[in-house]
Amino acid sequence: MRNGDDISVAVRRASDGEIVVEDLEPRNRFKRLSNIPFVRGIFNLYDMMSTGIRALNLSAEIALEDEDEDFGTSETVLTTGIAFLVAIGVFVILPVWATNNLWGLSEANALLFNLVEGLIRIGFFLLYLAGITFFEDIKRVFQYHGAEHKSVYTYENGKDLVVEEARDYSTLHPRCGTAFLMIVLVVAILTFSLVGNPPLLIKIISRLLLLPVVAGVSYEILRFSGKHAKNPLLKPFLLPGLMLQKITTREPSDDQLEVALKAIKHVVDRE
Repeated sequence: MRNGDDISVAVRRASDGEIVVEDLEPRNRFKRLSNIPFVRGIFNLYDMMSTGIRALNLSAEIALEDEDEDFGTSETVLTTGIAFLVAIGVFVILPVWATNNLWGLSEANALLFNLVEGLIRIGFFLLYLAGITFFEDIKRVFQYHGAEHKSVYTYENGKDLVVEEARDYSTLHPRCGTAFLMIVLVVAILTFSLVGNPPLLIKIISRLLLLPVVAGVSYEILRFSGKHAKNPLLKPFLLPGLMLQKITTREPSDDQLEVALKAIKHVVDRE
């Protein structure tokens, strides 16, 4: 859980079942840039990714304290780099190539081409999410994701940070990163349309170059929608992101809720 510059990691230790809470030092390498609208999105995303990876490594070390595991920086960088390249290949380059090879679309209207490309990209993303839900470990991750959202709702509504108060809240939250991904997929369609329908190589290069623009615009939309989530005019636009969370969150157990509540209580108490 993060509250400003305070970050806490709560983990249920495998050896004795005790919940261990530790602080994670923030690394605000782009403090000034992270406050500039439309620029801050890409830097805040980098910060969130970096924080998430460090939190995962710390949690693994706590949970598996009796295991001879070494989570070194080089292994983390290599794993993250490979994952990033695979994501670029599957969700950026492959949809462009597939659309370009569909009959008649290589020279079609730019908006039509990018609409089809965007739908293919969304299809790949939904298939990916549906596929990983078959792994038991991922199901547990999604349960903890649901516990995170319930805990945040409990805090936002001024309730005591206990399991009994958190249990009945929704696992769907408008400021979730999953909602951000859905915004990215839609914004990409409109942004990439500005390039027109050039040859395939230019299309691929333009997608890669415009990724920071897509991320920046999407981040501003997420911030705005998060601040005005109760506005009835915005609710239809928030719905796709919330529906996507039905895949990426699961109803948590009380034990999982307890871990999430320990984490948020720690950063709230520090404030």
